Amino acid sequence: MSTAVRNYAVVTLAYWADTLADGAIRMLVLFYFYQLGYNAFQVASLFLFYELFGVITNLCGGYLAARFGLKSTLFMGLGTQLVALAMLALMPPALLTVAYVMASQALSGIAKDLTKMSSKSAVKLVAGDGEGRLYRWVALLTGSKNALKGVGFFLGSVLLSWIGFQSSVWIIAAVVALALLVAAIFLRGG
Repeated sequence: MSTAVRNYAVVTLAYWADTLADGAIRMLVLFYFYQLGYNAFQVASLFLFYELFGVITNLCGGYLAARFGLKSTLFMGLGTQLVALAMLALMPPALLTVAYVMASQALSGIAKDLTKMSSKSAVKLVAGDGEGRLYRWVALLTGSKNALKGVGFFLGSVLLSWIGFQSSVWIIAAVVALALLVAAIFLRGG
């Protein structure tokens, strides 16, 4: 297996793990705070910074990738996701406020888009210069991401029902940490 194909596989697996975690944490936050009695506006507010900081990250992402490399932006994305998850897992549930969760979700939005940028850029490693091939690879990656996000939504809901909020967040964090470890071990080059 060539280095380019191996790197693409590692980056894609990391992206899939982060996509699964991202979908799961969004459902966990949504349903958990709904269960706590938060109204619809408060629950919607929890995701406002997630989207806003995702947009900002996309605007700055090209600069970060050019300056630090795609490997670094992948690691920044996965690491930031771990920080966001740790914020939720380490805080006693009684102290979780709307503002605190909004900050955590802002980091999660940053993490998602850094990881997404790295993986979609890595497609170029295996697609080569053929424009048709590039579109097919991006379509495959995007389709798999959408499917995994749905699986993540289901996973987050099931975990919340079965083991509760904080234990679920720890499990999701373990998935992201494993993806980061695998990427650190097997990803070659910049």
